[in-house]
Amino acid sequence: MKTKWNFVHDEAAQAKWAPGLREIFDYRDLGIKQGTGGDYVAHLIRKNGKQAKDEVQKWHVHDCAFQMVYVLNGWATFEYEGRGVRTIRKGDCILQPPMLKHREIECSDDLELLEIVSPANFPTHVVEGPK
Repeated sequence: MKTKWNFVHDEAAQAKWAPGLREIFDYRDLGIKQGTGGDYVAHLIRKNGKQAKDEVQKWHVHDCAFQMVYVLNGWATFEYEGRGVRTIRKGDCILQPPMLKHREIECSDDLELLEIVSPANFPTHVVEGPK
């Protein structure tokens, strides 16, 4: 990890939302990727009203060293290998260990999340579900 990061002030009034990993969500990059030189990424994620099946509803893993999700609004239900089905709601936080098999089952129309991941550029792989 770098010892020198840049100061970042991402202003809500200047927020830009864009498509990202999932078609049913819009993402707001908070500037952390640039500020940490790619060591971390932080983004807000919100449901955009699209109804589409996507790869994240299949069993998958994220190849990263750190992943934290904090629910700002709404709820989502996931299934995690060895941990069962979990519904996360407004105010809940998940620290997801690296390479944990999981899948999204459903989420509310008003879902909003803060996600922080390291490194910033992490691959996602669809995998076979647990046995």
